[in-house]
Amino acid sequence: MTNEEILRIAMEQSAVDANCLAEDFVKTENKIVYSKERPDARRYLELPLACHLVSYGTNIVASVGKEYEGLVRHYIEKYPVEHCFETPNLYVLNDAFAKYDLRVCFMAEYFLPDVRVLRKEYCSYKIRILENQDFQNLYTSEWSNALCGDRRELDVLGVGAYEDERLIGLAACSADCDKMWQIGVDVLPEFRRQGVASTLTGHLAWEILRRGKVPFYCCAWSNIKSARNAIRSGFRPAWVELTVKPTAFVEKMNL
Repeated sequence: MTNEEILRIAMEQSAVDANCLAEDFVKTENKIVYSKERPDARRYLELPLACHLVSYGTNIVASVGKEYEGLVRHYIEKYPVEHCFETPNLYVLNDAFAKYDLRVCFMAEYFLPDVRVLRKEYCSYKIRILENQDFQNLYTSEWSNALCGDRRELDVLGVGAYEDERLIGLAACSADCDKMWQIGVDVLPEFRRQGVASTLTGHLAWEILRRGKVPFYCCAWSNIKSARNAIRSGFRPAWVELTVKPTAFVEKMNL
C-alpha cells in the first residue's frame, strides 16, 4: 500500500464520518454538510453530531446539525483554518454553542504511516503477536490506552513485549471501521525510554498493513510523549478533528 492509497482511504473514511465527499477535504474553500447516521462510520462516533470540524490542512469540512449551520459558517469563515482549532478563537465557537447547552469537547490530531520510513525496529525484549482471545485478562488500568474495555469485540490485534513471561508493553488496535484500525500503546513505567513503545507501534502498523488495513494513530496536541512515539514509529500528521458535545457529557467527563 502506498502513502497515496493510505491517504485516500483515510479521506474516504472521514467523508463517511462527516457525510461528505472525500474530495471535499482537498478543496481550498471550506465546506459545510449535514451530519447524519452512517452504518459504515467509525464505530465509536455517536452520530449525528451538532458540530464536527475536520481538516486535512487545506480547508475545513464542518459536519453540523442543520440548525447550527449559520453559527458554524460564520466561525470557520472568520478565522484561518489552523486558528479555528485553537484558542483564543475557539472561545468564540464555544460561547456560541453555550446558548444551546453544547460545548467544545474533543480535539485531536491523527497520524497515518509513512511507508517510506515505517520499519520494524527491535528492542531487548521478546515480541509476540496477540489476537482478540489473548486480551481477555488484560483489560486493566495498565493497558487502558492499548485496549478498550467498552468495545472489547473491536480489539482485534496486538503486539506485546515480554521480559521472560511478563508483559511489559502492549500496542493493540481496534477495528473502528472496515478499512482502518486505530493503534493505542502502553508501556509499564519502569520500562519506558527504552524504545519499547516505538518498536511495538511500528511492528503493529506493519501487521495491520499486511492484513490489508490502514493503521492510524490519535493523540491530543499536548500529549508530546505520544506524538513523539508516533513520529519515531514512522507515522506523520494527517488530519485534525474537533467535536462539540452536550454540556452534560462534558461535565461528566470532567468529574
